[in-house]
Order: sequence, then C-alpha cells, then structure tokens
Amino acid sequence: MNTKVNLAGVELKNPVMEASGTFGSGMEYSEFVDLSRLGAVVTKGVANVPWPGNPTPRIAEVYGGMLNAIGLQNPGIDVFVNRDIPFLKKYDTKIIVNVCGKTTEDYIEVVERLRDEPVDMLEINISCPNVKEGGIAFGQDPKAVEAITREVKKHAKQPVIMKLSPNVTDITVMAKAAESGGADVLSLINTITGMKIDVERQRFALANKTGGMSGPAVKPVAVRMVYQVANAVNIPIIGMGGIATAEDALEFILAGATAVSVGTANFFNPTATLDVVSGIEDYMERHNVEDINELIGIVK
Repeated sequence: MNTKVNLAGVELKNPVMEASGTFGSGMEYSEFVDLSRLGAVVTKGVANVPWPGNPTPRIAEVYGGMLNAIGLQNPGIDVFVNRDIPFLKKYDTKIIVNVCGKTTEDYIEVVERLRDEPVDMLEINISCPNVKEGGIAFGQDPKAVEAITREVKKHAKQPVIMKLSPNVTDITVMAKAAESGGADVLSLINTITGMKIDVERQRFALANKTGGMSGPAVKPVAVRMVYQVANAVNIPIIGMGGIATAEDALEFILAGATAVSVGTANFFNPTATLDVVSGIEDYMERHNVEDINELIGIVK
C-alpha cells in the first residue's frame, strides 16, 4: 500500500502534516506525537525579526471552533535557524517553513536566509497585512499575490507553497494569480475573519476585535474552496480547514488536495495528526486502494 505523495518534487511518506501556528515548530508536540510518522512538519510563522504579536486576550472559543488574533508572534529567523531546524532534523520528516512578513522585503530576507538551510519547502503566508498598502493582506489582491509570488520565487532555493486567504470574493482568481507568479504548490484555506462579543461585559472577546476563525465549522467552506481551486489550477494543493479525523482529511483529498494539514484539532486532541495518518491507511485497506494518489480529486 503506497501512501507517498509528491509536492513539487518533494516526496512525503504520507499526505499528513499539521497547520502552521497550531504546533509550534514541533517541539511542544514531540512528547505526544512521533514527528517521524508525519509526512511533513510545518513550522509556526517565521519573520525576519522577532514579532511580539497582538495584545491579549487573543484567543476565544466559538461554536464549532475558535478565534485567534495571536498576530504571528515569533522569535524571528535567527532563533529559528539556531534552535528549531537542528531539533527538527532529528526526525525523519520533511520540514516546511511558514514565512510571514509586513513588506515584500521582509519575506525576501527570510527566504534568502533559508536558501542554504536544510529545509524542504517554504510556505508563504500571504494573509499578513501589507504595511505599504495600508494593511490590506497581500492575499486579498490578485496583483499583489502574483507579484509577491514572483519575487519570492526569484530568491527561493526550495519549492514555494503560497498559502491562500479565504477572505476574498473568488478564491480561484487568487489561486490563478499565484500559479502565474510561479507558485509550486498552494495551501488553503487560512482562517476566516470572525468576531465575538462578550455580552455580559459588553466588549469584544479579543483585544484585536476580530480574529481568524478555525475549527470544524469552517470545513465545508474549505472543502468547497479546495475543490474550486483544484479545478482551476495545475499545481498541487495542500488542503486544510477543520480537519479533525481521517474522514475529514479524505474529503479534501477526494476534492483534489494532494496533502492535508491538521490545525485546530491539535489543541483538543494532541494526537490528531497520527489518528488521521492511521485512519487513512485503514480507509485504503477497506476500499482496496493500493495507492493514495488514486483518490486525489476523483469526485467531480
């Protein structure tokens, strides 16, 4: 039985990874999860300098999921290179570094620092607010998506994954823009913008007012967007959004995703990723599927 999948020439032993920001850079979860069982480990967002993140409170539970406005708090590329890469290299898994920035130059700086590091792929988080454009996210304007993809590709040694924001009118327009810019892979969806108000205290539940909604409630939106994008572009997709079980993951694969990311589920079930890996294997046995690639995008 073959569970290997290929993302732009990078072979993963299985299609399962965890979503950036829900797993640290693997250290926190390595007590619960054998990282070598995962197809890849996706790091928390890494910026060119340390980011303090947003003021607290910055997490709120909502029906069917959660809101977060962490603000991509991270210790920056220097700490990441010295501490996190050596830790991850101890495991037999692929390393995907999530890169964030406030300007194109910020992204390029991180991408260039990673050129000669032993990491396998770069995931570019274009849901970051573009400071030069007055705070609109890079991922909400197709021209900006294409331009930043093209710039990153000029400087990147590793294959580039562009992570798409769902907070747009038509996700396929953004996907095609990233593909035109030279993206090797797409990952989607990032969080959906939401809000919660504490009615007793009559104030916002998050200091930031809004936050990114993730968890089981976003899955039908995510599956629909992955399906649309899979039928609009010719590059592989990493599907994510509300995956908690193997059945959830398989929905994305049948819709057209080559690989899947487990995010919020890690918070309420630390072994969620491993459950998905073994559940996919069980499904393949039950359905006499010899090769996972036979399942990708077969629901038309």
